[in-house]
Amino acid sequence: MNVDSVRAYCLSFPQARENLQWGETLCFKISGKIFVTLSLASVPQSLCLKCTPEKFVELCEQEGIIPAPYVGRYKWVLLQSLDVLGDEELEDLIRQSYGMVASKLQGKAKGKVKGKVKVKNIKGKSSNRTRHPRHKR
Repeated sequence: MNVDSVRAYCLSFPQARENLQWGETLCFKISGKIFVTLSLASVPQSLCLKCTPEKFVELCEQEGIIPAPYVGRYKWVLLQSLDVLGDEELEDLIRQSYGMVASKLQGKAKGKVKGKVKVKNIKGKSSNRTRHPRHKR
């Protein structure tokens, strides 16, 4: 795959957007969360994506694929060039990365607290008030 085909494939997913960040890195996002990055500054161009823990171990054993700097602990890999993998395998990995990121967003959306909730005060009495969704008890 080349830069244009990766770009076209990433943008074919529902709600996928692209954004140029960190200088020359093209980031593909869904709802503001990255699922693929494509470095345009490096020669050859490199690609970073999220994968399953099993696939992470398998991919890191191949030449030209390493744990992604800063995010490798979250099972992101860096393909040091776009031709390290075949087109079909790369498309499959991009699809899986999109799916993993999108599924986490859907889970968070389901768990958000909206409107008024019953909150117990210090004395154990209930009161109706709005609580920010990030504040958990």
